[in-house]
Amino acid sequence: MSVLERLRGGLIVSVQAESNSPLNAPAAIAMLARVAESNGAAAVRVEGGARIGAVRRAVAIPVIGLVKRAYAGFAPYITATEREIAEVAAAGAEIVAFDATGRGRPDGRDGGAVIASVHRRGLVALADCATAADAQRAADAGAEIVATTLCGYTDATRGERLPALDVVVACARTTALAVCEGGVRRVDDVRAAFAAGADAVVVGTALTNVDVLVRGFVAAAAAYRRANDA
Repeated sequence: MSVLERLRGGLIVSVQAESNSPLNAPAAIAMLARVAESNGAAAVRVEGGARIGAVRRAVAIPVIGLVKRAYAGFAPYITATEREIAEVAAAGAEIVAFDATGRGRPDGRDGGAVIASVHRRGLVALADCATAADAQRAADAGAEIVATTLCGYTDATRGERLPALDVVVACARTTALAVCEGGVRRVDDVRAAFAAGADAVVVGTALTNVDVLVRGFVAAAAAYRRANDA
């Protein structure tokens, strides 16, 4: 079965932690990935070379890899240059996720050149998109997967309601595998994404960002105490 077919109809778990979290250690991320796999996840999405490598050694399901690195003066930070593509490939991911918006990249290449670089390594290109136009452009350039990952994170889409089901619909109209990512917090969101035409759905924060989850519950407890102490 191809990598794409293994994703189709499945849940992808984004196993990422905040940079200063104890969970951001490779061994911890690998353990979370094993939990995702053992409970039926079709694939995992992982950031950073060391963490990708640890996860690749820990699970048998496909690994979507990316490297987040900021470059001064440029907005894209998800696998933004050839350097990051090489890191993801060396770590063992089958799929490379990259910023597929029209924003300028640090090395001056367009999305087509990024996709070609991924393909030269024999890997699958996953385009993280913000708009329908991003998805169509990436699919036309040969990306096998288009995702709604960056909707709400660009100047043009900031404040958009998530999950971005309208962008999911547009992704599903392309020749690429359509993935809904971003803002999927409830089981009903997963159902809505598939109903809109998604081939796979990514869930991240709602499952694996333990820091955010703990802070939310702590804040609720603190608010209760303040209200009752007044």
